[in-house]
Amino acid sequence: MKTGILFFLSFIFFGALTSGAQELKKIIGDAETQTSYLFERIGRSKALWISDARNKKKPEVVSPRSVTPDGKLIMVASKDWTSGFFAGELWYLYELTGKDQWKANAEAFTAKIEHEKVNAGTHDMGFKIYCSFGNGYRLTKNGDYREVIIQSAKTLAKRFNPQTGCIRSWDHSRDKWDNPVIIDNMMNLELLFEASKLTNDPTYSKIAVSHANTTMKNHYRPDYSSWHIVDYDSITGKVLKKTTHQGFNNESAWSRGQAWGLYGFTMCYRETKDKKYLEQAEKIAGFILNHPNLPKDLIPYWDFNAPDIPNVPRDASAGAITASALYELSLYSGQGKHYLEIADQITKNLTMGYRSPVGQNEGFILIHSTGSKPSESEVDVPLNYADYYYLEALLRQKNLHEKKSLF
Repeated sequence: MKTGILFFLSFIFFGALTSGAQELKKIIGDAETQTSYLFERIGRSKALWISDARNKKKPEVVSPRSVTPDGKLIMVASKDWTSGFFAGELWYLYELTGKDQWKANAEAFTAKIEHEKVNAGTHDMGFKIYCSFGNGYRLTKNGDYREVIIQSAKTLAKRFNPQTGCIRSWDHSRDKWDNPVIIDNMMNLELLFEASKLTNDPTYSKIAVSHANTTMKNHYRPDYSSWHIVDYDSITGKVLKKTTHQGFNNESAWSRGQAWGLYGFTMCYRETKDKKYLEQAEKIAGFILNHPNLPKDLIPYWDFNAPDIPNVPRDASAGAITASALYELSLYSGQGKHYLEIADQITKNLTMGYRSPVGQNEGFILIHSTGSKPSESEVDVPLNYADYYYLEALLRQKNLHEKKSLF
């Protein structure tokens, strides 16, 4: 009798695994088909761009970012902060499928942004270089990629101000801010940690730790929501003001900013094993997951305090970032099972309710993301970073359920 019960339970368990694997295979297959369609649209868009005489003195467009309000593909140059996400998506498709075609495509799009490794005019080096070259190096151990990562960290380190303890975010709008630091900047620290491991030089990781500590001290409210921007006096390091650029108002909780913080502090715990970062990540997760304005499907509105909720845009990118972060957090936290279940639910809901039909939306995978609602820019559209973190979440889900390493 016991043998029969065990056999029955085993049948259910392995049947569920098989069903889940088949479902994931279908989801990945759809992502491949959609991305192949995107390649067609890229070719058409670039041909039009090249033929336009007005573009002769402009930098080459190298990466798909989003679509216009009337549904046309938006391509961006390598200097754009989102330029590395598409190459990263291609690396993830290669990792998910093992197909050489995605590796070749990833290599081609990664190469297009190599010269950003010396662009000291931006803090977005992690987004551009680590999502592309970082994933490429992780999967291939290409020595050239290693050198790009190290050079990019050297370039990023130039933006560190010892007085503020942070990496400066923006150089523009000097009439508004002296030394602005945005919560998004937490996502660039992984590049610095990696550079220290590759070179055995602790300089980069020390900068990352200083930035994380200062952000934890000054960016977070008592409820563990985050301001978008903290502006510092570049000479004294004193906090001048706390404000927003992409949130509803200065005191609101901009959804993607909360996701950046959750992801960033989880990653900092992985790299340092400092428990204060784990505790910070858990408290940020608590704010997000227990917020009364979090929808039932767990895909946030563009701001947790946006007026006219529920009749406001969602941000699928914030949902995808949160899911990916929770998969990693589940490895470290005593609430790991809970975080894993929530991450699975977010990923399922993105798949069921936020995927583009194949052959539509210029080939992007997810729809219903919001770039900057206050500027009415990229509202309720596909975004390449939403697709990137969605594929990363799928990959992390797959590896966790197959008992494989995430890194």
